[in-house]
Amino acid sequence: MSQKVLVAGSGKSGVAATNLLIAKGGEVVLYDGNKKLDAAKIRAKFPEDAKVTVVIGDLTRTDLIGIELAVVSPGIPLDVPFVKMIEEAGIPIWGELQLGYHCAKGKLAAITGTNGKTTTTALTGEIMKTFYDSVFVVGNIGDPYTAHALDTTDESVTVAEVSSFMLETVLDFHPNVAAITNITPDHLDRHKTMENYIAVKESISKNMTAEDTMVLNYEDENLRDYGENLKTKVVWFSSRRKLDQGYYLDEDRIMYSDGEKQEEIVNVHDVQLLGRHNYENIMTAIAIARALDVPMDKIVEAVKKFKAVEHRIEFVTERFGVKYYNDSKGTNPDASIQAVKAMPGPTLLIAGGYDKHNEFDEFIEAFDGKVRYLVLIGQTRDKIAECAKRHGFNDIMYAEDLQEAVQVCASYANPGDYVLLSPACASWGQFKNFEERGEKFKQYVHEL
Repeated sequence: MSQKVLVAGSGKSGVAATNLLIAKGGEVVLYDGNKKLDAAKIRAKFPEDAKVTVVIGDLTRTDLIGIELAVVSPGIPLDVPFVKMIEEAGIPIWGELQLGYHCAKGKLAAITGTNGKTTTTALTGEIMKTFYDSVFVVGNIGDPYTAHALDTTDESVTVAEVSSFMLETVLDFHPNVAAITNITPDHLDRHKTMENYIAVKESISKNMTAEDTMVLNYEDENLRDYGENLKTKVVWFSSRRKLDQGYYLDEDRIMYSDGEKQEEIVNVHDVQLLGRHNYENIMTAIAIARALDVPMDKIVEAVKKFKAVEHRIEFVTERFGVKYYNDSKGTNPDASIQAVKAMPGPTLLIAGGYDKHNEFDEFIEAFDGKVRYLVLIGQTRDKIAECAKRHGFNDIMYAEDLQEAVQVCASYANPGDYVLLSPACASWGQFKNFEERGEKFKQYVHEL
């Protein structure tokens, strides 16, 4: 890797990729198109003697002289002009995920899907730690793959949460086990069509072989067709029906059938995660762990201890008999549908945010008499309100920002109600990311 590499994007992903390339003896041109950034501050993140040049603003053809590889951060769309210029210059384009994979060792479990992948990744990581000494949990969940790639060994297991943005730029990326939790409309502002989005998600398996295992949701029609044509071993899970082979939810029990006999793995009343979608996440994690030879008793022990990840149907507090839940990670309608379904009683729902060109009909239909008030914020509030009214739901209030939305909910909630932040939209525009939105929600709740 002792070559001259352009790294595009100076955020967490770009910094980690740059550090890895420095460690491998490379020379880096770190580029960011945001003209407001301070090049000196970015350069200060790296050792003084490192061969790193920072370019801010416009990238020119001169900046590409001597560049042998470009590593593009996942948040950068591949159709922007400077990426097109790199392509026209004949420079290979990798993603940060591809770079991490290229430099890492050991076994790899990769998890993608529209919803559930963060919880599944976190749980899978906890399960792995009960059996393996060296476990790394990376990707969309927190630390970039490149931040830990050089720490891995032949005995390591890496569990990676993989987004569609990351999968756009993989070449020889090859997990030993992969899972697709589900595929529902999301990120159509970037992928343009649902067909493109599905194809990108399913590309996770393009280098997998008959020795590898793919874990799939039987209730997703796209995945059912896809799974029937894979050359990998396929393990199915379902929360809606009993399967002849695979994992399934039977009333309050997670079961496994090998085709001949059925066994109970765990009762859902013994786990700390809430809702049918989380039982799907548990089945996915169990299937991945078994494919990597973790004993079932260790798996069950970890599943029972595991608590919800932050910002995903996270209990915040109870105030005057009203329970508050933070589901800021509900960044698309399907994710928020699962959160609404998980609420045990009457709910005041805060929604709205950045417009990713999703439709909200199924989101509104999922209210099913449970949502008492819909409190809307952000760019999409008119779009969601119009959709709600078309479906006969009129208990709608607007708030100027998240703090006001929390105050409105506190005023209108009755003892026994639930206040849920599950925006069904991205956080951009009002917040840096869904984590900041979730932190602010919890702050505003505690300040009531």
